[in-house]
Amino acid sequence: MSDREIQFSFSTLACPDWTWADLLTFGPQFGYDGVEIRLLRNETNLLALPEFAADQLPIRRRELADAGFVVCGLASSVRFDDLQPAEREKQLALGRAYVDMAVELGTPFVRVFGDTVPEVGDPRKRQASIEWVAEGLQQLGEYAAGVGVRILMETHGDFSDSLLMHDTMSLVESAAVGVLWDTHHPWRFFGETLAESFKRLQPWIQHTHWKDSVSRPERRAGDSGQAAASRAHSLMSGHRHADYVLFGGGEFPAGDCMRLLIELNYTGWYSLEWEKAWHPELESPEIALPLFPPKLRRLHEVERTRS
Repeated sequence: MSDREIQFSFSTLACPDWTWADLLTFGPQFGYDGVEIRLLRNETNLLALPEFAADQLPIRRRELADAGFVVCGLASSVRFDDLQPAEREKQLALGRAYVDMAVELGTPFVRVFGDTVPEVGDPRKRQASIEWVAEGLQQLGEYAAGVGVRILMETHGDFSDSLLMHDTMSLVESAAVGVLWDTHHPWRFFGETLAESFKRLQPWIQHTHWKDSVSRPERRAGDSGQAAASRAHSLMSGHRHADYVLFGGGEFPAGDCMRLLIELNYTGWYSLEWEKAWHPELESPEIALPLFPPKLRRLHEVERTRS
């Protein structure tokens, strides 16, 4: 834990065009302790980036140490929802490769998805989906546990439903598997209160995503917006649209969320996920990123005083 009492990170979804050098320069400058890498220079397959080739990872780790900065998580596209066992095995192999990279970078977790459940209203198909997602998490968790890395499944897509997430996590025995609570998604997409989501997910919460949005009539996106949304759906079929705004300027009940985490004695990261890569109309990272740490620090101070 930093001397700021809470640790701030941001997802590179906020800065899809940035280079590795940009992360090391602007991350600390904008008040962050670390970064969650989803993409770099618009490439989401981190395994394909020359910056993260095996012989480059020790160099990256030294650069992080010199900058006093960390990669707090690798946000992979690994997902365990496919109907075909062969595809789930392929995803498991990808997950292991991300775990190996995390070890070399000194990164504590790899993010994965459950993503979607086919015909979620059918109890038998719902249960089958839960079981094979849980199986994938268990197998990847066992591999990660052996090298000191955690696997975190995000509340994303159909698994933004905290009941579905709870039922899945309840089948996973590996202590190396936890939940990345995207605090916005269950609230916005499933109408859950923060207290309801928290009650179900609390035993497994190890990392948090923060964002804000407003309710607006559905609008047609421009060509660049449609292309970005299509790319997001190609990686995560459970991706859903929201009208995002700068943090603190929307409807998300951030104070309620912070209060719950303080009561939990949560010591994980507070990570801003500004989805500019999927919503190119959003403000630039130079505007959005510096606003988050001071706003959340003030919120933490207020809620801690009340608790």
